[in-house]
Amino acid sequence: MFSQSNYMRSSRILLCLIAFGLYGCPLVVKEPNMSSSTPVELIVLGNVQDAGSPHIGCTKDCCKDLFKNPDPKRQVVSLGLIDKNNSTSYLFEATPDISLQLRDLRNMDTSLSEMPTGIFLTHAHIGHYAGLMYLGKEAINAHCVPVYAMPRMTKFLNYNGPWNQLVSEQNIEIKALENQKTVTLSDNLTVTPFTVPHRDEYSETVGYRIQGPSKSALFIPDIDKWEKWGLRILDVIQEVDYAFIDATFFDGDEIHTRDISEIPHPFVIETMDKLKALSDEQKAKVHFIHFNHTNPLLNHLSPQSRTLRKAGYKIAQKGDVFGL
Repeated sequence: MFSQSNYMRSSRILLCLIAFGLYGCPLVVKEPNMSSSTPVELIVLGNVQDAGSPHIGCTKDCCKDLFKNPDPKRQVVSLGLIDKNNSTSYLFEATPDISLQLRDLRNMDTSLSEMPTGIFLTHAHIGHYAGLMYLGKEAINAHCVPVYAMPRMTKFLNYNGPWNQLVSEQNIEIKALENQKTVTLSDNLTVTPFTVPHRDEYSETVGYRIQGPSKSALFIPDIDKWEKWGLRILDVIQEVDYAFIDATFFDGDEIHTRDISEIPHPFVIETMDKLKALSDEQKAKVHFIHFNHTNPLLNHLSPQSRTLRKAGYKIAQKGDVFGL
C-alpha cells in the first residue's frame, strides 16, 4: 500500500504526463486545493459553457481528443457552497453534470446530506437548469428539494413539462426570488439575486452576490455585453472579494460556424480592457468562468492563458475552494 507521500508523488507524476499531452489535451497541473478553515466555503464545481467539452458534433482540435480521453475537470459551470456551522450545502446551477457535482460537494464534507439544502438557478438555458431532471422519479426521486428561482423562471418550471412534474410530484419545492431582495440562509450566509441582460427567451437571467461571515463573492456566468447592464463591472468588482464572471469567448476569432452576434457574451479581451484600471490586488479577485469549448483559456498552456495570468487575472478551475 502506498504511503500518503508516495501517493501524492505518483499523482503529481501522472498529472505531469497528462499536461504534456500523453493523455490528450493539456490540463492544469497544481497541488490539490485543500479545504479552508473558514465556516463557509465556496467551491468551483464546473467552469465550462452549457453544452460541455467535448461539445456535441465538434470535430475541431479543441474537442476531438477529448472524445477519446475525457477530461474530468471539464464540467458545466456550477458553484457549491457549504455552511459548516449549520451542516448545510447549496448548489448554484443545476447542470447536466449535477450527479458528479453533488458528489464532489458532499466529498468536501461527508456529514452533508446527499441532496443539497437548496439550489439557486440563474436562468432557463440548458446548462443552468437541465440537471433538475435527475431529481425526478426516473432518477433519485428527491423530496421537496428547495429550488430558488425568479418569477419567470418559476412560471417556466410550473407550466412546462417535464419540469412541472417535478413540482407536482414534490421532487422540488420552488422558493421565490425577487430582484435585489436578499435571502438569509443562516446567521453566516446570505444570497442576493440581481437581474442582468441576456437572451431571456424563457426566463429572466440573474447573477448572485454571496455574502459569508467575512467575505463576499459575485457570480455572473452569463450576461450580454457589459454595456447593456445598468452597472459598471469595474465598480461592482471592487465591492466584493471574489468575482466569477462570464468568459464564454476569449475573442471573436474562435467562432466560425455561427453568427456570434446571436450569442453576444462579453469577450474576455473586452472585459480585460474594461478592468485595466484596477489595481493588481483588485484584478486578482477576478476569476473567469463559463468557457465555451472553443475558448483557449481551457488550455492552461495556451498563449491566451499566459497573457491573462500575466495581466493579473485568474482562470476558475474545478476544485478551487474559497473561504467566505
